Amino acid sequence: MEIKIGIQNVARELVLESEKDADEVSKLVAEAVSSGSHLRLEDEKGRQVIVPGAAIAYVELGAQEQRRVGFGAL
Repeated sequence: MEIKIGIQNVARELVLESEKDADEVSKLVAEAVSSGSHLRLEDEKGRQVIVPGAAIAYVELGAQEQRRVGFGAL
């Protein structure tokens, strides 16, 4: 799933692909924003992204979709 994180006073958004589902990510974001702690996410390649909860402007969660393989038309 694609996750976009907007950070206050930063022009570019942070974009990463994660294997976590939308409910789990939204729970982590809510905890980080409400407590003022850090939001820690891991992307598909194992890299960690850490964002201060107080600096999060918005989080956009992409649709949970399986990757398609091949050239078949639906």
